Parts: sequence; structure tokens; C-alpha cells
Amino acid sequence: MRPFFDNLMLWLHIGFAIMTLGPVTAATMATPRYIRTKQVDVVRYLHRTTRVFGMLALGIFLFGMVLGRGGLGKPYLSISMTLFIVAAVLLVIIIRDQGTAVRVLSNEESEDDAKVQTARIASLAGIVSLIWLVILVLMVWFN
Repeated sequence: MRPFFDNLMLWLHIGFAIMTLGPVTAATMATPRYIRTKQVDVVRYLHRTTRVFGMLALGIFLFGMVLGRGGLGKPYLSISMTLFIVAAVLLVIIIRDQGTAVRVLSNEESEDDAKVQTARIASLAGIVSLIWLVILVLMVWFN
């Protein structure tokens, strides 16, 4: 039987994963569509959503570290943590590009339509989503 603290960490780890990764994934995947249609208010909202829930998603990593404190040398945990860090770095790039898109779309004099940011956000959002799925598979099959 697990001690109370381990159960609490497991609940927090899973709860943060459910409550943060869904909004981050939805916001990053929807952003390119709204950049293309030049809906700057929606892009600004998606940027804020990605930023806030992306920061909250760090709780997944922290609670996971506490939960796995005895087995951090296990390959599936090392791979999962590395993939999480890669996904976090990609999210930083996505957040930067969302902010750039908001600035470009807000400037009515600009000829730029944020195509570079649109393509990069779309591709990185897909990669981040795949990383979340790989981490899920590692957590379920090897734990």
C-alpha cells in the first residue's frame, strides 16, 4: 500500500497532466488557423492560454520528479523527462512565435502576414503533441 504522500503526488501529477496539457495542445494547434484569418484578439487569447497553461504544465515535471524519486535511473523515466524538457523548449519557441504573430497582426501598416510563424507553430505543435503521446505510452507501459 502506498503512503499518503505518494498517493497525493500521483494525484497531483496526473491531475496537472490532464488539466494543463489539453488546453496547451488545443491552443497551440488552433493558433495557425486564427493567424491565417488575422483574428488578432483570438491569437492574443491563445498566446495567453499557451503561456499560462505551459507554465502550469511544469507542475507535471515537478510532481513526477518527487513521485519517481527512488527510480530516476530507470530508462523510461529518463527518456520521459528528456522528452518533457524537449517539449518545454519547443513550447517556448511556440510562445515566442505566437507573440510575434500578435505584434505583426496588430500592426496594420505591416505587410507581413506572419506566414513564417504560422508554419513553425503548426509544425512544432504537432511535434509537441506527439511527444506528449510518447511520454504517455512510456508512463503506462513501463510503470
